[in-house]
Amino acid sequence: MLALSRVRKLFRGAPVLDGIELTIRRGETWGLCGPGASGKSVLLKVMCGLLRSDGGNVRIAGVPIEQADEPTLMGLRARFGMLFQNNALFDFMTVGDNVAFPLTRRGGVDPEEIRSRVADRLRAVGLAGSENRFPSELSGGMRKRVGIARAVIARPDILIYDEPTAGLDPVTTSKIYDLLLREREETGATVVVVSSDLPPLLRFAPRIAMIYRGQLHYDGPSSEAADAPDPIVRQFLRGEVEGPL
Repeated sequence: MLALSRVRKLFRGAPVLDGIELTIRRGETWGLCGPGASGKSVLLKVMCGLLRSDGGNVRIAGVPIEQADEPTLMGLRARFGMLFQNNALFDFMTVGDNVAFPLTRRGGVDPEEIRSRVADRLRAVGLAGSENRFPSELSGGMRKRVGIARAVIARPDILIYDEPTAGLDPVTTSKIYDLLLREREETGATVVVVSSDLPPLLRFAPRIAMIYRGQLHYDGPSSEAADAPDPIVRQFLRGEVEGPL
């Protein structure tokens, strides 16, 4: 579904991604972690074609995006649903309009079907009847759930969740991951989760990767990550203070 080969990305001449080799299979759930400013968000944007790499190859569903024209890229991007780190809800839109946005932007969907799908997705995330509220009226956890409903409403092939529990308390974090689990089981989509909240991420994603200074230092079973041969990975996963980080 997603394949990256020797991918590099430069900002002001400095490598932010450096030789990334990665394949995420259809229907797989993959977690990504790493210290701040290690390249996680840049890697997400390169994966879904929002940023073009400066070297190497990126394929989405077998299509190389480096040679893709803009209409092809738009079609590939439409295969993604994304929960952004800051939720990226439109403050001037109601909850219902925010959730409906991917469908209204795409066009060609009957308004009655849109209303029905919005109601269904809000019910699935525990926010039934909140269509006419505004994001400013919601708690942080509720805004995350609205973002999840928006990410999945267009039934994308690939779901990307960028820091889905950032700033949330442990109880709300547990509820959000329960919700992500239900959505994963219902849709069968390929799921990519980036999180700094390691314990729930390790429980949720069977396969996890760690990126450090633009390079992948681990990509394998979550259950084995804390005992990886790489000392940088062990230090990060175990929360050790001393070492190279």
